[in-house]
Amino acid sequence: MSTTSNRMPLIDALKAVAALLVLLNHFSSYGPLAAAVREAFPATVGWFYEYGRMAVQVFLVVAGFLAARALSPEGQALRISPLPLIWKRYLRLVVPYLAAIGLAIAAAAIADQWMDDEAVPARATFNQWLAHAFLLQGLLGFDALSAGVWYIAIDFQLFALIAILLWSGRTRLLAPALVLGLATVSLFWLNRDASWDNWAIYFFGSYGLGAAAWWASDRRQMSAWLGVIATIAIAALVVDFRMRIALALVVALTLGFSRRTGLLESWPTIRPIAFLGQISYSLFLVHFPVLLLANGLYNKLEFSSTGAAISGLVLALTASIISATLFYRWIESPAASKRITAALSWIFSKALEMARKVPGLTALITLLARRA
Repeated sequence: MSTTSNRMPLIDALKAVAALLVLLNHFSSYGPLAAAVREAFPATVGWFYEYGRMAVQVFLVVAGFLAARALSPEGQALRISPLPLIWKRYLRLVVPYLAAIGLAIAAAAIADQWMDDEAVPARATFNQWLAHAFLLQGLLGFDALSAGVWYIAIDFQLFALIAILLWSGRTRLLAPALVLGLATVSLFWLNRDASWDNWAIYFFGSYGLGAAAWWASDRRQMSAWLGVIATIAIAALVVDFRMRIALALVVALTLGFSRRTGLLESWPTIRPIAFLGQISYSLFLVHFPVLLLANGLYNKLEFSSTGAAISGLVLALTASIISATLFYRWIESPAASKRITAALSWIFSKALEMARKVPGLTALITLLARRA
Protein backbone atom coordinates (compact mmCIF):
# COMPACT_ATOMS: atom_id res chain seq x y z
CA MET A 1 0.00 0.00 0.00
CA SER A 2 1.06 3.52 -0.55
CA THR A 3 1.72 5.85 2.27
CA THR A 4 -1.00 8.20 3.38
CA SER A 5 0.55 11.16 1.59
CA ASN A 6 0.54 9.25 -1.67
CA ARG A 7 -2.99 7.94 -1.46
CA MET A 8 -5.73 9.09 -3.81
CA PRO A 9 -8.99 9.63 -1.90
CA LEU A 10 -11.24 9.16 -4.94
CA ILE A 11 -9.70 5.77 -5.72
CA ASP A 12 -10.06 4.76 -2.05
CA ALA A 13 -13.73 5.76 -2.24
CA LEU A 14 -14.31 3.79 -5.44
CA LYS A 15 -12.62 0.71 -3.96
CA ALA A 16 -14.59 1.02 -0.72
CA VAL A 17 -17.96 1.21 -2.49
CA ALA A 18 -17.02 -1.58 -4.91
CA ALA A 19 -15.86 -3.86 -2.08
CA LEU A 20 -19.12 -3.34 -0.18
CA LEU A 21 -21.17 -4.09 -3.31
CA VAL A 22 -19.22 -7.31 -3.91
CA LEU A 23 -19.86 -8.29 -0.28
CA LEU A 24 -23.57 -7.58 -0.62
CA ASN A 25 -23.64 -9.61 -3.83
CA HIS A 26 -22.13 -12.60 -2.01
CA PHE A 27 -24.30 -12.05 1.06
CA SER A 28 -27.36 -12.21 -1.19
CA SER A 29 -26.12 -15.33 -2.99
CA TYR A 30 -24.91 -17.89 -0.45
CA GLY A 31 -26.54 -19.92 2.29
CA PRO A 32 -29.74 -19.94 4.35
CA LEU A 33 -29.27 -16.33 5.47
CA ALA A 34 -29.57 -15.11 1.88
CA ALA A 35 -32.52 -17.41 1.22
CA ALA A 36 -34.41 -16.16 4.28
CA VAL A 37 -33.88 -12.47 3.49
CA ARG A 38 -34.69 -13.04 -0.20
CA GLU A 39 -38.15 -14.33 0.73
CA ALA A 40 -38.91 -11.13 2.63
CA PHE A 41 -37.23 -8.63 0.28
CA PRO A 42 -37.01 -10.29 -3.15
CA ALA A 43 -36.50 -7.06 -5.12
CA THR A 44 -33.68 -5.68 -2.96
CA VAL A 45 -31.83 -8.97 -2.63
CA GLY A 46 -32.40 -9.67 -6.31
CA TRP A 47 -30.83 -6.32 -7.23
CA PHE A 48 -27.68 -7.00 -5.22
CA TYR A 49 -27.53 -10.52 -6.66
CA GLU A 50 -27.89 -9.30 -10.23
CA TYR A 51 -25.93 -6.05 -10.21
CA GLY A 52 -23.56 -6.21 -7.22
CA ARG A 53 -21.10 -8.29 -9.21
CA MET A 54 -20.66 -5.42 -11.69
CA ALA A 55 -18.63 -3.63 -9.02
CA VAL A 56 -15.74 -5.83 -10.19
CA GLN A 57 -15.51 -3.47 -13.18
CA VAL A 58 -14.49 -0.70 -10.80
CA PHE A 59 -11.59 -2.82 -9.55
CA LEU A 60 -10.56 -3.67 -13.12
CA VAL A 61 -10.48 -0.05 -14.27
CA VAL A 62 -8.75 1.18 -11.11
CA ALA A 63 -6.17 -1.63 -11.41
CA GLY A 64 -5.42 -0.65 -15.02
CA PHE A 65 -5.16 3.02 -14.01
CA LEU A 66 -2.69 2.24 -11.22
CA ALA A 67 -0.71 -0.22 -13.37
CA ALA A 68 -0.15 2.48 -16.00
CA ARG A 69 0.84 4.90 -13.25
CA ALA A 70 3.44 2.45 -11.91
CA LEU A 71 4.80 0.98 -15.15
CA SER A 72 4.43 3.77 -17.71
CA PRO A 73 3.52 7.08 -16.06
CA GLU A 74 4.19 9.12 -19.21
CA GLY A 75 3.12 6.54 -21.78
CA GLN A 76 6.67 5.35 -22.30
CA ALA A 77 7.84 1.80 -22.97
CA LEU A 78 8.97 -0.35 -20.06
CA ARG A 79 12.77 -0.41 -20.22
CA ILE A 80 13.54 -3.07 -17.63
CA SER A 81 12.64 -6.75 -17.73
CA PRO A 82 9.01 -7.28 -16.69
CA LEU A 83 9.77 -10.57 -14.91
CA PRO A 84 10.92 -9.12 -11.54
CA LEU A 85 7.90 -6.79 -11.56
CA ILE A 86 5.56 -9.70 -12.29
CA TRP A 87 7.16 -11.75 -9.50
CA LYS A 88 6.79 -8.84 -7.07
CA ARG A 89 3.12 -8.50 -8.03
CA TYR A 90 2.62 -12.23 -7.54
CA LEU A 91 4.03 -12.07 -4.00
CA ARG A 92 2.00 -8.95 -3.22
CA LEU A 93 -1.21 -10.76 -4.14
CA VAL A 94 -0.47 -14.31 -3.05
CA VAL A 95 0.87 -13.91 0.51
CA PRO A 96 -2.42 -12.51 1.91
CA TYR A 97 -4.44 -14.55 -0.59
CA LEU A 98 -3.04 -17.89 0.63
CA ALA A 99 -3.60 -16.85 4.24
CA ALA A 100 -7.24 -16.12 3.36
CA ILE A 101 -7.52 -19.47 1.54
CA GLY A 102 -6.40 -21.14 4.76
CA LEU A 103 -9.14 -19.30 6.65
CA ALA A 104 -11.70 -20.32 4.02
CA ILE A 105 -10.70 -24.00 4.26
CA ALA A 106 -11.00 -23.90 8.07
CA ALA A 107 -14.34 -22.05 7.94
CA ALA A 108 -15.70 -24.53 5.38
CA ALA A 109 -14.72 -27.48 7.60
CA ILE A 110 -16.60 -25.92 10.54
CA ALA A 111 -19.62 -24.84 8.51
CA ASP A 112 -19.87 -28.29 6.96
CA GLN A 113 -20.57 -29.67 10.44
CA TRP A 114 -23.38 -27.19 10.97
CA MET A 115 -25.22 -27.22 7.66
CA ASP A 116 -25.64 -29.09 4.41
CA ASP A 117 -25.56 -26.36 1.79
CA GLU A 118 -24.01 -25.96 -1.65
CA ALA A 119 -22.37 -22.72 -0.47
CA VAL A 120 -19.88 -24.80 1.54
CA PRO A 121 -16.89 -25.77 -0.64
CA ALA A 122 -15.98 -29.45 -0.73
CA ARG A 123 -12.97 -30.56 1.29
CA ALA A 124 -9.85 -29.16 -0.32
CA THR A 125 -7.35 -31.46 -1.99
CA PHE A 126 -3.62 -30.79 -2.23
CA ASN A 127 -3.79 -30.43 -6.02
CA GLN A 128 -6.65 -27.98 -5.64
CA TRP A 129 -4.68 -25.93 -3.12
CA LEU A 130 -1.60 -26.03 -5.35
CA ALA A 131 -3.63 -24.76 -8.32
CA HIS A 132 -4.87 -21.88 -6.15
CA ALA A 133 -1.32 -21.14 -4.96
CA PHE A 134 -0.21 -20.65 -8.56
CA LEU A 135 -3.45 -18.78 -9.45
CA LEU A 136 -4.36 -21.44 -12.00
CA GLN A 137 -7.53 -22.87 -10.47
CA GLY A 138 -9.84 -21.46 -13.14
CA LEU A 139 -7.61 -22.46 -16.05
CA LEU A 140 -7.19 -25.99 -14.68
CA GLY A 141 -10.87 -26.46 -13.89
CA PHE A 142 -10.65 -26.70 -10.09
CA ASP A 143 -13.56 -25.56 -7.93
CA ALA A 144 -12.87 -22.33 -6.03
CA LEU A 145 -12.03 -22.62 -2.33
CA SER A 146 -13.51 -19.19 -1.61
CA ALA A 147 -15.87 -16.76 -3.33
CA GLY A 148 -14.30 -14.22 -5.64
CA VAL A 149 -10.82 -15.75 -5.78
CA TRP A 150 -11.10 -15.95 -9.57
CA TYR A 151 -10.53 -12.20 -9.60
CA ILE A 152 -7.13 -12.51 -7.89
CA ALA A 153 -5.94 -14.80 -10.69
CA ILE A 154 -7.30 -12.42 -13.33
CA ASP A 155 -5.69 -9.41 -11.66
CA PHE A 156 -2.31 -11.15 -11.78
CA GLN A 157 -2.75 -12.14 -15.42
CA LEU A 158 -3.74 -8.60 -16.35
CA PHE A 159 -0.72 -7.05 -14.66
CA ALA A 160 1.62 -9.56 -16.28
CA LEU A 161 0.03 -8.93 -19.67
CA ILE A 162 0.27 -5.13 -19.53
CA ALA A 163 3.87 -5.32 -18.28
CA ILE A 164 4.83 -7.58 -21.20
CA LEU A 165 3.00 -5.35 -23.71
CA LEU A 166 4.71 -2.20 -22.44
CA TRP A 167 8.09 -3.92 -22.51
CA SER A 168 7.46 -5.30 -26.01
CA GLY A 169 6.51 -1.88 -27.35
CA ARG A 170 10.07 -0.53 -26.98
CA THR A 171 9.08 2.98 -28.09
CA ARG A 172 6.97 5.75 -26.54
CA LEU A 173 4.11 5.57 -29.02
CA LEU A 174 4.06 1.84 -29.69
CA ALA A 175 3.88 0.71 -26.05
CA PRO A 176 0.53 2.38 -25.17
CA ALA A 177 -0.74 1.59 -28.69
CA LEU A 178 -0.28 -2.13 -28.00
CA VAL A 179 -2.26 -1.80 -24.77
CA LEU A 180 -5.07 0.15 -26.42
CA GLY A 181 -5.05 -2.24 -29.40
CA LEU A 182 -5.54 -5.32 -27.23
CA ALA A 183 -8.20 -3.48 -25.21
CA THR A 184 -10.05 -2.78 -28.45
CA VAL A 185 -9.88 -6.44 -29.50
CA SER A 186 -11.20 -7.43 -26.08
CA LEU A 187 -14.08 -4.93 -26.16
CA PHE A 188 -15.26 -5.82 -29.66
CA TRP A 189 -14.69 -9.58 -29.69
CA LEU A 190 -13.20 -11.43 -26.72
CA ASN A 191 -15.39 -9.88 -24.02
CA ARG A 192 -18.47 -11.00 -25.93
CA ASP A 193 -17.50 -14.68 -25.63
CA ALA A 194 -17.86 -16.01 -22.06
CA SER A 195 -15.66 -19.01 -22.86
CA TRP A 196 -12.68 -16.64 -22.37
CA ASP A 197 -13.65 -15.58 -18.84
CA ASN A 198 -10.82 -17.51 -17.17
CA TRP A 199 -8.30 -15.48 -19.17
CA ALA A 200 -7.11 -11.90 -18.75
CA ILE A 201 -7.90 -11.01 -22.35
CA TYR A 202 -11.64 -11.31 -21.60
CA PHE A 203 -11.33 -8.46 -19.09
CA PHE A 204 -8.56 -6.49 -20.76
CA GLY A 205 -11.00 -4.02 -22.31
CA SER A 206 -11.92 -2.58 -18.90
CA TYR A 207 -8.33 -2.81 -17.66
CA GLY A 208 -7.06 -1.05 -20.79
CA LEU A 209 -9.64 1.71 -20.37
CA GLY A 210 -8.19 2.34 -16.92
CA ALA A 211 -4.62 2.48 -18.27
CA ALA A 212 -5.66 4.82 -21.10
CA ALA A 213 -7.46 7.05 -18.56
CA TRP A 214 -4.17 7.51 -16.69
CA TRP A 215 -2.30 8.49 -19.85
CA ALA A 216 -5.12 10.79 -20.94
CA SER A 217 -5.20 12.54 -17.57
CA ASP A 218 -1.64 13.89 -17.90
CA ARG A 219 -1.79 17.47 -19.16
CA ARG A 220 1.39 16.86 -21.15
CA GLN A 221 -0.31 14.10 -23.12
CA MET A 222 -2.68 14.65 -26.01
CA SER A 223 -6.16 15.59 -24.79
CA ALA A 224 -7.50 13.42 -27.62
CA TRP A 225 -6.76 10.31 -25.54
CA LEU A 226 -10.01 10.66 -23.59
CA GLY A 227 -11.89 11.10 -26.84
CA VAL A 228 -10.23 8.03 -28.32
CA ILE A 229 -11.07 5.72 -25.42
CA ALA A 230 -14.63 7.06 -25.21
CA THR A 231 -15.14 6.55 -28.95
CA ILE A 232 -13.80 2.99 -28.88
CA ALA A 233 -15.87 2.00 -25.85
CA ILE A 234 -19.08 3.61 -27.16
CA ALA A 235 -18.61 1.90 -30.53
CA ALA A 236 -18.18 -1.43 -28.74
CA LEU A 237 -21.40 -0.77 -26.82
CA VAL A 238 -23.24 0.02 -30.04
CA VAL A 239 -22.12 -3.32 -31.46
CA ASP A 240 -23.13 -5.19 -28.29
CA PHE A 241 -24.41 -3.26 -25.28
CA ARG A 242 -23.03 -4.60 -21.99
CA MET A 243 -23.84 -2.78 -18.77
CA ARG A 244 -20.50 -3.82 -17.28
CA ILE A 245 -18.58 -2.12 -20.10
CA ALA A 246 -20.71 1.02 -19.80
CA LEU A 247 -19.84 1.12 -16.10
CA ALA A 248 -16.15 0.62 -16.89
CA LEU A 249 -16.26 3.55 -19.33
CA VAL A 250 -17.90 5.82 -16.74
CA VAL A 251 -15.28 4.90 -14.12
CA ALA A 252 -12.41 5.41 -16.60
CA LEU A 253 -13.68 8.85 -17.65
CA THR A 254 -14.25 9.79 -14.02
CA LEU A 255 -10.66 8.91 -13.14
CA GLY A 256 -9.27 10.71 -16.17
CA PHE A 257 -11.15 13.95 -15.61
CA SER A 258 -10.64 13.87 -11.83
CA ARG A 259 -6.88 13.73 -12.21
CA ARG A 260 -6.87 16.57 -14.72
CA THR A 261 -8.95 18.72 -12.36
CA GLY A 262 -7.10 17.74 -9.16
CA LEU A 263 -10.07 15.96 -7.53
CA LEU A 264 -8.29 12.61 -7.61
CA GLU A 265 -5.90 13.64 -4.83
CA SER A 266 -8.27 15.86 -2.86
CA TRP A 267 -11.79 14.39 -2.76
CA PRO A 268 -13.61 12.93 -0.87
CA THR A 269 -11.98 13.52 2.52
CA ILE A 270 -14.07 11.05 4.55
CA ARG A 271 -11.85 8.98 6.83
CA PRO A 272 -14.11 5.89 7.19
CA ILE A 273 -14.37 5.60 3.40
CA ALA A 274 -10.62 6.08 3.01
CA PHE A 275 -10.04 3.36 5.60
CA LEU A 276 -12.41 0.95 3.85
CA GLY A 277 -10.61 1.65 0.59
CA GLN A 278 -7.28 0.93 2.23
CA ILE A 279 -8.42 -2.46 3.59
CA SER A 280 -10.59 -3.33 0.57
CA TYR A 281 -8.33 -6.19 -0.56
CA SER A 282 -8.35 -7.71 2.92
CA LEU A 283 -12.13 -7.26 3.07
CA PHE A 284 -12.46 -8.95 -0.32
CA LEU A 285 -10.38 -11.88 0.94
CA VAL A 286 -11.82 -12.58 4.39
CA HIS A 287 -15.54 -11.90 4.07
CA PHE A 288 -16.44 -15.32 2.65
CA PRO A 289 -15.05 -17.35 5.58
CA VAL A 290 -16.99 -15.05 7.91
CA LEU A 291 -20.14 -15.51 5.82
CA LEU A 292 -19.77 -19.30 5.92
CA LEU A 293 -19.53 -19.30 9.71
CA ALA A 294 -22.49 -16.92 10.02
CA ASN A 295 -24.65 -19.14 7.82
CA GLY A 296 -23.55 -22.25 9.65
CA LEU A 297 -24.33 -20.74 13.05
CA TYR A 298 -27.73 -19.50 11.83
CA ASN A 299 -28.58 -23.02 10.66
CA LYS A 300 -27.19 -24.77 13.75
CA LEU A 301 -29.21 -22.56 16.11
CA GLU A 302 -32.30 -23.31 13.99
CA PHE A 303 -33.26 -19.69 13.49
CA SER A 304 -35.92 -19.09 10.87
CA SER A 305 -37.29 -15.56 11.23
CA THR A 306 -36.51 -12.78 8.80
CA GLY A 307 -35.37 -10.57 11.66
CA ALA A 308 -32.82 -13.16 12.76
CA ALA A 309 -31.58 -13.50 9.18
CA ILE A 310 -31.17 -9.73 8.75
CA SER A 311 -29.39 -9.51 12.11
CA GLY A 312 -27.13 -12.37 11.04
CA LEU A 313 -26.14 -10.60 7.83
CA VAL A 314 -25.53 -7.30 9.64
CA LEU A 315 -23.36 -9.07 12.18
CA ALA A 316 -21.54 -10.91 9.39
CA LEU A 317 -20.85 -7.60 7.62
CA THR A 318 -19.58 -6.06 10.85
CA ALA A 319 -17.44 -9.10 11.61
CA SER A 320 -16.05 -9.02 8.06
CA ILE A 321 -14.89 -5.41 8.47
CA ILE A 322 -13.34 -6.15 11.88
CA SER A 323 -11.64 -9.28 10.51
CA ALA A 324 -10.39 -7.35 7.47
CA THR A 325 -8.93 -4.67 9.74
CA LEU A 326 -7.00 -7.28 11.72
CA PHE A 327 -6.04 -9.15 8.55
CA TYR A 328 -4.68 -5.97 6.99
CA ARG A 329 -2.69 -5.16 10.11
CA TRP A 330 -1.15 -8.60 10.56
CA ILE A 331 -0.96 -9.96 7.00
CA GLU A 332 -1.43 -7.43 4.19
CA SER A 333 0.13 -4.16 5.37
CA PRO A 334 3.72 -3.25 4.39
CA ALA A 335 4.92 -3.74 7.96
CA ALA A 336 3.29 -7.16 8.13
CA SER A 337 4.78 -8.12 4.77
CA LYS A 338 8.25 -7.30 6.09
CA ARG A 339 7.64 -9.49 9.14
CA ILE A 340 6.41 -12.37 6.97
CA THR A 341 9.36 -12.01 4.60
CA ALA A 342 11.78 -12.00 7.54
CA ALA A 343 10.12 -15.11 8.98
CA LEU A 344 10.33 -16.93 5.65
CA SER A 345 13.99 -15.93 5.31
CA TRP A 346 14.70 -17.32 8.79
CA ILE A 347 12.97 -20.60 7.90
CA PHE A 348 15.00 -20.89 4.71
CA SER A 349 18.25 -20.16 6.54
CA LYS A 350 17.54 -22.85 9.15
CA ALA A 351 16.55 -25.30 6.43
CA LEU A 352 19.78 -24.51 4.60
CA GLU A 353 21.82 -25.18 7.73
CA MET A 354 20.17 -28.57 8.11
CA ALA A 355 20.55 -29.34 4.41
CA ARG A 356 24.29 -28.86 4.53
CA LYS A 357 24.46 -32.30 6.05
CA VAL A 358 22.86 -33.63 2.88
CA PRO A 359 24.82 -32.18 -0.09
CA GLY A 360 22.14 -32.94 -2.67
CA LEU A 361 19.58 -30.75 -0.87
CA THR A 362 21.78 -27.68 -0.39
CA ALA A 363 21.63 -26.47 -4.00
CA LEU A 364 17.85 -26.99 -4.16
CA ILE A 365 17.09 -24.99 -1.00
CA THR A 366 19.50 -22.24 -2.04
CA LEU A 367 17.66 -21.92 -5.35
CA LEU A 368 14.30 -21.74 -3.58
CA ALA A 369 15.61 -19.11 -1.16
CA ARG A 370 16.83 -16.90 -4.01
CA ARG A 371 13.47 -17.10 -5.78
CA ALA A 372 11.57 -16.33 -2.60
